[in-house]
Formats: sequence, structure tokens, C-alpha cells
Amino acid sequence: MTVTALHPAQPAPVAEDDASFIKTAYEPAPAGAPAELPRVFQVIHGVMRDVMPVAKGQQNTQQNYKFRGVDDAMSAMAGPMRNHGCFIAPELAEHHQRPRGDKGTHTVIKMRYRIYGPAGDCLLVTVPGEAMDTADKSTNKAMSAALKYMLFQVFMIPVDARSIDDSDRDAPEPPAEHRAEHQRNQQRRQQRQQRGQQQPRRSNRAEPGPWEQQPQADELSPQARQLLTAAQAAASPEAFAKVRERAAKSGAPADFLARLDRIDAEKRQAAQQGARQTPQQGEQPTPPNPPKSPEAAAEAENLLRLAASRAHLATLDADFERVYGLPIAQAAAAQLDQFRAKIEAAGGAQ
Repeated sequence: MTVTALHPAQPAPVAEDDASFIKTAYEPAPAGAPAELPRVFQVIHGVMRDVMPVAKGQQNTQQNYKFRGVDDAMSAMAGPMRNHGCFIAPELAEHHQRPRGDKGTHTVIKMRYRIYGPAGDCLLVTVPGEAMDTADKSTNKAMSAALKYMLFQVFMIPVDARSIDDSDRDAPEPPAEHRAEHQRNQQRRQQRQQRGQQQPRRSNRAEPGPWEQQPQADELSPQARQLLTAAQAAASPEAFAKVRERAAKSGAPADFLARLDRIDAEKRQAAQQGARQTPQQGEQPTPPNPPKSPEAAAEAENLLRLAASRAHLATLDADFERVYGLPIAQAAAAQLDQFRAKIEAAGGAQ
């Protein structure tokens, strides 16, 4: 990719399709655009400053390598671009296809992207894309590849490795908030795949296991309902621990175990609140300090900090302590989830 030399008084003309190399050009703001509005170069600099790193969090199981998907790049760019008034208009400049093998289709394209700022001026970037598919998705894949590399190379999205080439195999451990976001994205992808399957997943046994049969919509299996009822009826922490152990041994998924932990945390909180409301004679009421399940609270805190990061909320700890009167480290999962819901309702979720 090369940048066309520009004269301050005369913008360079846009390269035509017959050029043998890829060019980048600038189109100035239309006449009458307010001078105080930032130009696209300033906007790109602001987006580069705010964009979060994108790790190699996805795995290609066929060729056995890690890569960064176009969805990850778009998710990282969406918030900063909205905040700085930046948007991208794509245009398909060239499109070539040829058969590949018996059923494959090989596609080569050239995409032209206009990156606009609030003043109406734009940076024009042209990048190639290439893909092969055995169905009707080769053009889609080529467009995704072109968009991904344009975002990475123009906006210099931070990465966790030394190269953005998908062939790199080594990637260091990403930060906790990115691991949490990747885990949630993986769960959503798995749920979509499961909903798209005509038959439920089965093991090598003649009959499926108790957690292998996927329920319809939000319906729970009989075993899951029985465990939830037992957890709610547990009269002591020891009784609840036995119920949770039974669920774990039966192969319950992590989200179901987290649901059991939330039940235990709510029961402990209700018990302590009841004890504070009925102090014995001569005793002072216990100051509010909601209990929390370590596992549930840790998960809730991770999700809260991720939502605050997406919303660019730099004063999360101070705001939380002002609302609830205690630091995040001492809060219960219910309080953390409640505050995260407020942030997402205010536009923090992406």
C-alpha cells in the first residue's frame, strides 16, 4: 500500500482501476464545511488512540492456527468510530471469479473504502481481497478479508503479537477483559450453531447424557429443575455444597453451575440482611456489607469491567462506591450485575 503525495493547495486525483498498484488518496471537505470540525486525519488519530487491542482469540481447527476474525476487528472499532464521528463507505471496484477443483470457487476482488470524518472529507483506501469456498461464500470471505486488513493497517489496531499475519502461531496471553469478551463470543457462536442443528448432539453412547440433550428455548431438563429446586431448598451452606457437587459430577455446564452459585449468594445475602434487621438486645445493627459467592462475584466483576471499558468509563470504581457505599471488591454479584445493567442501558454495550 502506497500513499499518493499531496500538495496542500491541490489534492491528488483518485487512482483509476487500471493502476498496477494500490493507492491511497485524500478527498477534501465540500465547500462550506465548518472549519472547526475535525478533518479525517485528526479523526483517524483519535480512533487509533482509543481502539482496544485485538488478540488472536479464534482457532482454525482444520489448519490448526490462531487468527483474528473480522468480527473482532469490527467490534474493537465500532465504539471509537462512533465517538469520533467516523464512518466507512465500501465500494466493490473489481470482482473476478474462476472455478477451483470440482466444487470450489476462487474469488479475487479489489475493495475501495472511503473513510469519512465529521467535516465530509475522506481518505480513500483501496485494498485487495482473495478467498476460496466450496459453496456461495467466496465473495463474502474475500470482502471480509479486505475489510479486516484495511482496519488493521489504516487504524493500526493494537495486537498482542508482533505481526498481524494470520500465519503467526504464537500469541501471548490476552488481558482478562479480552479473555472474558472472547469467552462470551465463543458461547454465543456455540449457541447459534446448536440452534442451527437439526438433531441434538449425541455422544458415542446409545443414549445421550443428561446434559447433552439441548432443551427447547428456555426449558430446563428434569435433572436441571431438580437440582435448582434442591439448591433453593438447601438449609445450610453444607447442604448447598452437596447439591453443587452433584451437579458438577453429572457434567453440568459452567453457566448452570454459575446459576447455582447465584442462588447460594442470594440466600446468604437474605440471611445476613435478616440478621441485621433483628439485632439482639444491647447489640447494634450490623452495617450493610452484602456477602458474595467468590466465583459468581468474580465473574460479575469481570463482566462489569468489560462493560465499563466498552463505554470508556474511566471512573468505574469511584462511581460504584458512590452509589453502593462500598468498593467493587466487597460487592455481591447481584450489585455488580445491577450496575453493569445501568451502564449497558446507557449505551455502554457494543
